[in-house]
Formats: sequence, structure tokens, C-alpha cells
Amino acid sequence: MRKKNKSSLILTVAAIAAIINGGVAAYWVIMQEKSMQENLPVGAAIIPQDALMALSVSTNERQWQQLREFGTSQSQAGFEQSLAKLRSRFLTANGYNYQQHIQPWLGQQVTIAFLSPPKKTSQGKLTKQITPATESENSETEAPEPEKQSVVMVLPIDHPLQAKQILEQPQSPVNKNQWTQREYQGVTIKETKVNEDESYSTAVIDGQFLVISTDSRGIDRVIDTHKGGASLANTPGYSEALQKIADNQSFAKLYVNIPAAAVAANIPGQEISPQGLAQIQQQQGLASNIILESQGIRFKNISWLKPNSQRKYQITNNAGTMPQLLPANTLMMVSGGNFKLFWQEYVQGAESNPMTPFKPKELRSAVKSFTGLDLEQDLVSWMGGEFSLSLIPAKPANQENSQSPNIGPGVVFMVKTSDRQTAEKNLAQLNEIMSDKYKFKAEKSQLANQPVVNLVSPELGVKISQGWLDGNIAFLTLGAPITEEILPRPKNNLTQNELFRSTVPSELKPNNGHFFLDIERMGVDTTANLLSFLLRLSPDITTQNNLRNQLSPMQAIGVTAAVSDERSSRFDIFVKLKKVNEGGTLPAPNAPPK
Repeated sequence: MRKKNKSSLILTVAAIAAIINGGVAAYWVIMQEKSMQENLPVGAAIIPQDALMALSVSTNERQWQQLREFGTSQSQAGFEQSLAKLRSRFLTANGYNYQQHIQPWLGQQVTIAFLSPPKKTSQGKLTKQITPATESENSETEAPEPEKQSVVMVLPIDHPLQAKQILEQPQSPVNKNQWTQREYQGVTIKETKVNEDESYSTAVIDGQFLVISTDSRGIDRVIDTHKGGASLANTPGYSEALQKIADNQSFAKLYVNIPAAAVAANIPGQEISPQGLAQIQQQQGLASNIILESQGIRFKNISWLKPNSQRKYQITNNAGTMPQLLPANTLMMVSGGNFKLFWQEYVQGAESNPMTPFKPKELRSAVKSFTGLDLEQDLVSWMGGEFSLSLIPAKPANQENSQSPNIGPGVVFMVKTSDRQTAEKNLAQLNEIMSDKYKFKAEKSQLANQPVVNLVSPELGVKISQGWLDGNIAFLTLGAPITEEILPRPKNNLTQNELFRSTVPSELKPNNGHFFLDIERMGVDTTANLLSFLLRLSPDITTQNNLRNQLSPMQAIGVTAAVSDERSSRFDIFVKLKKVNEGGTLPAPNAPPK
């Protein structure tokens, strides 16, 4: 009897423990799901999954005021004008005032989504969509026309009664356009046509969201998604990706549908090859969490592959040495953990990105014609370690002479090798080619007890220096004489530079490399010229002025990259910005007629 009671007691305690544990597990699962849902942008459940891009922005006035304190007086004036144009286009023109008609009921975020164009045939060529969209019946039956971008804005309704009272009040639109009304899948849609090229459609969905679209197709597709179509919220890996970059101080969240956006771009003359298209289809998306800080803007980014993709990332977060080998006054540095792997991924990415500035085929051809060497076999093959490419300012030849010419910075490339013997053989071959073919004069010297080879061309005014650091790190300098800045190892290195430390993100450890650019010391014009060359931007005046205007508010840019796992990679960006004394204010809108 005692044994039976004891057994019953044990079973009872076990049952209670199982119930408690099950409850804890269930609670944990529920809280995890709730946390993931909270990280999703507002309206993610009604935005079509094939949207090209979605941007969710805070409506917090304090954060907007903080944003308007960054930049210069010129950049701030342009920013204020852009906000004023948006306000006039969406609110004032239709008789609305933000503080009076929108703010009282609006939620904490607003989302703007750019939708994929419907499927269509152009010149007998099918424009592919990566993710099937749930199209409305109207968009399927209408004759194909030149498509414009459908934009959808989702405004969450936190106070339904206030929203109902305000939105149902008839306004006096400045443009005097008439609003028409129609029904689609049980949802009332109001529409107005501004002109031949511009119209608006609005609908309230379940009393939770006011949706505004730039055309009727956009609003129909949102309703289709609400009724059960594939949404942004259930995009594979999206909520998990947002969890990894979550931040309580988020100002905005950005999502880019990489395959759909790449195909939709469809730039004439830069079509994606079938192999490139196959590479793009391996990718799922890119998400960014944008945070305002006291000295600038931080972007916590993550990109990830589709669950069934054949491609996988190699986890090689081996960077960290290069900033210690560069002087503290370095103007620019880009580094990585493995140059051979970097080159392989660059070649692979160039096939799927027609806008890649330097094509691998062009680089191979240039190296072959200039040196006679095979880029992959003779050079990249022994570059299987950490690397960096940097700009370092040169000291004036005579510091006491103020009239000495102000020469530009020198370029230095460093790479770690595990096969120094092969590296030395190929570098010696390169030196011979430069001497024999281009008449460079080879001069051997010693610096900090290390052998250095200088290749000098008096006719071209070019100097190339080559040597070794720490036994297995080869370096190559070009341009200004900067060898003495890196050999011997600098006592004050880049990691001790306060601007570098405050700009380059340090959260990702270990990591796969950094990017650092000191725009203030480099100068806006020099930086713009450098970026124009690297990105092969158009040399026209408008493009150059736009680039300079974008760079002028910036002091420095820092990036840190890391491979999270075999299907996702992180890269955090911090843009250090100048600040004005006070945040700007929007010009008063033109009051609508009474």
C-alpha cells in the first residue's frame, strides 16, 4: 500500500513537473513569436511578398528633430524641401494637415513599399518575377501598358474612433479633384485622379490600417494579400533576420527583395546573364535596422539566402591584423579575411550584378596584357590570407620648406600568404617584366633591416615599392613615398586613431574585414573623384554635384562585415555626420482654400 501511494505520489509530482515545464516551454515559444512579430515593420502582413523594397519609418517627433540636426545648412535646406514636397503631394494637395488630421490617430511607424511590376511581355521578351505575386483580377485582364512604379503607404490606426471622425470629414482639396468610390473583395476604396500621370487610391483595412497607393492596382494587391496572399511577413527567414539586428532605438527598417529588385531594374545594355540570374535566385533578401545616434547614423544590416539555395557562405571571420599595420593618419582602408575567397565571391557576384564596376574579364585581360601574368594562377593563388588596400598621406619632402609641393596620398596593398616561396618567385617575375618591358629601374635597399625593392620610372614619374612585413605579409606601394610609414610597424597605428575607433563598428566579433574613409581629411572633392573612379560613375556635372552634395554632410564612414552562418552575413555601417546648431523647421504649407 505504501509502495502504491509512493508510486502515485511520484507520478503526480512528475505530471505536475511536466505541466509546468510544458507551460514554460509554451510561454517561451509564444514570447519568441511575439518578439519576432514586434520586430516586423508595421503592415508587413498586408504588403505583397514580391515587393521590391519596404521602408518603415518612426513617427516619433523627437527622432525626426534629431535627424534634422545632422548635416550642413545646405544639406539640411535640401532635406527640408524634400519633406515639404512630400507633405504637399500627399497631404496639402488633398486638404489635409498632418498635425490636425493625421497625427491624432497615427501609430508609431509608417511603412512605404515599392511593389514589383505585374508580369508583362516587352518586345517579345518576358520580364521574369522571382516570387509569384497574387495579382488582382483587374490587373490580369487589362491590356499591358508601360508600367510605372506602384508605391503603397501603410499608416497604422492607433485610435480608430478619432481616425473615423477625421477621415470621414469632407475636406477641400487644393486641386479640386473629385473622389470616386468602388468595392473590391468587400473593401471600400476611394480614388482620385490628379492628372494623366498621377492618381491615388485609399482604403481602410480592418480598421487597423489606412493604405494609400499611387494607383488602383497597388491597392488591389494589398487587399489580395490581406485576404490570404503571400505577404512580406511570411517571407522565408525575414523575421529571424530582423531578430539578429534588433535594436530598441530603431528609427527605420529597410527590406530589399534582392532577386526581384535586380530583375526589375532591367537596365538596357546591362542585362543579367542566365548564369547570373541563377545566382540571384539563390538570394532571399537584405534587411537593415537604422538607428540615430548622437554623432551619426548606424545601419545594422543582414543579407540571407533562400532556405533551399545550393549556395552557402564560408565562415571565415579571420580579419583583425591589418589596421595594426597601418599608421594612425591613414585616410582610407578596406580589409578582408581572405583575398582568394574574396576574389572568388567577387567573380561569382559579378555574373549576377551587371552594375559591377570592374568586370573580372576586364581585370584578367588588363593584368595579362600589362604584365603577361595570369591573374588567378600567378597572383591570387598565393593570396589566401588577410588583406588590405589603403591610402596613406605622404610627408612633404622638406617639412621646413612651406613651398614644397603638396603631393597626394600613396596606395598600399598588403596580403598575408601561406606560400612565401611562390609569392617571392612571382613577384620577382613581375619586377623583371617591369624592368625589361617598361624600363623601370630596380633598386634594392634596406629599411628597418628588411629588404625592399623599389621600381622607379623617371620618364613616367612612377615609383613602386615591394617588400615584406612580419615574415609572411607582402606589401606593394604605389605613388607617393609611404614605405617608411609602414616599415617598421608604426607605433601609433590605425586602431589608436580616435576617429577610426568611434566610426568603425566594433559589435561584430570575430569579423571578416573593415572599411574606413576619413572624408573630412580627404576632402569632399577628392573623395567624390575617388568614388567616381571606383564605381565608374558618369562624369557629367549633375552626377558629380549630386555625389558631392551627398558627401558634404559626412565626416567619416566605417563598415564592419562578418559571416553569421552558412546562409546569412552581417555588415554594420556607421556614418559620422556633421551637425548644425539647431534642427531645421519645415516651411509653412500653403493653407487650403476654405
